[in-house]
Parts: sequence; structure tokens; C-alpha cells
Amino acid sequence: MYANSKIPESAQPGVHEQLKAQVAKHASCTFRKPCLDYNKAAFEASLAGWDGHAPLILDAGCGVGHSTIQLARAFPDHWVIGVDQSEDRLSRKKPYPDALMPRNMVFVRADLVDYWRLMAEAGIRLARHYILYPNPWPKIGHLGRRWHAHPVFPYVPQLGGRLECRSNWNIYVEEFALALGWLTGRTVETGSFEAPSPLTPFERKYRDSGQTLYRCVVELDPQTNLEETP
Repeated sequence: MYANSKIPESAQPGVHEQLKAQVAKHASCTFRKPCLDYNKAAFEASLAGWDGHAPLILDAGCGVGHSTIQLARAFPDHWVIGVDQSEDRLSRKKPYPDALMPRNMVFVRADLVDYWRLMAEAGIRLARHYILYPNPWPKIGHLGRRWHAHPVFPYVPQLGGRLECRSNWNIYVEEFALALGWLTGRTVETGSFEAPSPLTPFERKYRDSGQTLYRCVVELDPQTNLEETP
């Protein structure tokens, strides 16, 4: 059956009690894991087609890349980067033939743990940054595997722009928003939303399964006036 997706199940009833301590620990310590050469090469490849002037959009953990394509079509004057660690996902058939694929985008295989740091250390600033339906790691003991409780997370808000996270597990979005707020001093709003034109296959499946979709959005560069998200 197609529309039979389940909401993540967890014994965790709300925001993890260790989240704040985890975020504070990572914010106070420099993440010293060396970046691997293949991630450095992927970072360079992702910017090779960029003219240095077009606003940048990062589709972090883009999976099969449908969201990257939709974002590139929606923002033709931007350079859109889809990053995923799975070569299998990135190589799957796309919804358009090559001749109709947007030319203002690139797919790269890289580990976001390195890619985000390389981008921040290079002083790159994003116009938009999407983290769409990341693995929720819903078990209580897996908190450290969620992006907002990972040592790399303090680098994420350094990239600026309009940052949006979406999930079908409301606790993930609530935690993400709190972690962002602690790092930036901002109040980050969360809420449910409709997806008349789903950005990802997961979003379509969750919607069609009758699930509520959640997101948090924060403008890290408030002086920038950007048009509405697709």
C-alpha cells in the first residue's frame, strides 16, 4: 500500500530532558573531527558551477533530489545545492529527462557533518537552507544522532539565510526550534502546515497517509526580504 506511512513511535513524550545540556556542551566546545578528503572535494564541486553572485540554497540531506529540482525551478536566479551521503539515492531516476533539468543546481555526495563545517569555515552565506524530513532517531537513547543535538549543529545557524526544518514528528521540530533558539537567542516558531505541492516523496507519502506535517522556520538574516517558500 502507498499511503500507509506511520508516525515515528517513541517512548519520549516531549522534548528530551537532556537536549539543553547537549546543545550547550556542543556550543562551548570546538568540533575537531577532521574533514575527509572526499567531502572537501564534494564541497569544491558543489561551488564549481556557481558564479559567486547568485544567492545560494542548500537542500541538506536531499535524498533522491526531487526537492532540489523543485527548488531550482522555483528560484531560477539562485544556485541550488543538493547534498546527500547516499550515492544510491542521488543516482535514482529523476522526474524530468536530462534535457529539462534545471541548470542552476548541482547534486553532490557528501557527509553533512563535514559539508556544513566546510561551508561555514569558508564564510559562505545562504539565502535559504532546507532540512527536510531528516531521520528522526525517535528512541530516547538516540538523541545525539538528531541533527540539533549533534556536535555539528552550532555550525548550521552560522550559514544564515532562511532556515527551515520539516518533519512528521512534532517533537523533532520542537527540539530543533529550541536548539536554534538557544544558539541564536531568537524565538523560533513551530507549527503544522499543509503541503499542496509536496517538496519530497516522503512529504507526499506522509500527507497522503493523513499525517500532520510540522515545520519550524527562522530568518537568520532579518534584513533580507525573501519571497515565500514553495
